[in-house]
Amino acid sequence: MGVVPWHQIVLACLTGILYPLCFPDFDLAALAWVVLLPLHLSLDRLAPRRAFWIGWLAGLIAFIGTMSWVVTAMHLYGKLPLALSYAVMLLLTGYLGLYVAVYAMAVAWLRKTAVAFAFLGAPFLWVALEWLRTHLLSGLPWALLGYSQYHWLPVIQLADHTGVYGVSFLVVLVNAALAEIVLWVLHRSSQQPAGTFPWVSPATAILGMAVTLLYGQWYLGHSERENAGHRSIRIGLVQANIDQAQKWDVAYRRETLDRYGRLTAQAADGNDLVIWPEAATPFLFEQETEYQAEVMTLAQRHGVPLLFGSPALRYYPTGRPYLLNSAYLLSTDGQILGRYDKRHLVPFGEYIPLRTVLFFLNKLVEGIGDFEPGTVPTILGVPRGPGDDSGGLPAKFGVVICYEVIFPNLVREFAEHGAEFMVTITNDAWYGVSTAPYQHFGMVVFRAVENRIAFARAANTGISGFIDPQGRILLATPIFSDLSVSGHIPIGRTPTFYTRHGDVFAYACVIITGLLLPAAQLKRGRGDRR
Repeated sequence: MGVVPWHQIVLACLTGILYPLCFPDFDLAALAWVVLLPLHLSLDRLAPRRAFWIGWLAGLIAFIGTMSWVVTAMHLYGKLPLALSYAVMLLLTGYLGLYVAVYAMAVAWLRKTAVAFAFLGAPFLWVALEWLRTHLLSGLPWALLGYSQYHWLPVIQLADHTGVYGVSFLVVLVNAALAEIVLWVLHRSSQQPAGTFPWVSPATAILGMAVTLLYGQWYLGHSERENAGHRSIRIGLVQANIDQAQKWDVAYRRETLDRYGRLTAQAADGNDLVIWPEAATPFLFEQETEYQAEVMTLAQRHGVPLLFGSPALRYYPTGRPYLLNSAYLLSTDGQILGRYDKRHLVPFGEYIPLRTVLFFLNKLVEGIGDFEPGTVPTILGVPRGPGDDSGGLPAKFGVVICYEVIFPNLVREFAEHGAEFMVTITNDAWYGVSTAPYQHFGMVVFRAVENRIAFARAANTGISGFIDPQGRILLATPIFSDLSVSGHIPIGRTPTFYTRHGDVFAYACVIITGLLLPAAQLKRGRGDRR
């Protein structure tokens, strides 16, 4: 097989090093438009098998950079030994790197079999693999390339048709077009056969950028006029900043409840709803009646509905207990108006997959309980007074808990079922001081744009805030500070193409990829026979 030239390894490593810088908290989003250029250059005249390993190296480095926070979560809070925490992180990032490896191998193969359209096919390959990563083995769509553009509002507006995958497609298309131009120039300067100028992918990239920016600018201007007549709701967010190590310690229960009580008093004034984070109560809400009454009294005292997270205890028919990660909505008289149960659980955090094989993790990872997923996208309603702009009708909303917000189709279901605004509650204390809270927050921007629905986000240690249906970040709190904030968000329901039809664009990319590769193989076979 031979040895891969050192300069190709360096180029692949450069892509891996630059990839994390495209995302929060580095936020060098412009890098995303060239981040794959070194990898593409490294694939020039490379056999597909070698390209696989070059791509895997780039992917491994890229995901170590974006997901190094896994060590903090597993070691500091999960009590996994440090060496084993690093091993888990490397295993996870090695798995994620396989998607880049397959992409590199496929591009290298297309360069050998369908040179004229190899780079034009690259964005279809990339999106097909991102969609697969979103769903395979329970899914982990963290740091999809499109998320790097969450601040560039004109570009991300097309997500209301394509989801985040459309932005990823455009970014890869530009990367591929630049790579094709650079390779053409390099081949000409070295007197290698270069052929005519490769105009197809650059022209397609220019057209794609033009259409995207024109649509984005038009929609942003149109929405300014449209939003003027929208109803709104005023929400108070409580960010209690409870240390993860103290969260379930009975000795700190009183202090935790007192902090929530103090911050709720600040957040309740003049608001239609107050929101606490995921698993906010340091007890099982339905089980401990004394503390339950204390929380209900808060809603009564301040005369405001209260939404908060708390585990719910249930039992299997055999009598064995299990937990639900739930969000409860209390009325102004302290009664439970509704409950949503988290549907997409965190592997190894809320349940252990393949428990019969990985039984030993019960002893290694502290705090893993037997959680079961919820089953339906429950729509809750905030009672509104006759004097506000609602005419007394409740404002309908959906709740997604922590990890769920990174799954586009899951959030879409709430909008499809009638939600007029969305709430996401989370406990990002697990991430420690890292880029993860910023990455997590940035993904919410896309969920808002995809469904043209405003978001309120309450996080235990931050980032809490508000995002409007166009993806504008109206407010974002600092992390690791206890505070309460208030703000207005628009409410309403105008289902987008994405809301109605889901991941049609991603499916199309999967289908085109499935047709492109056999077509290239067929072309190669005909060439071999000639």
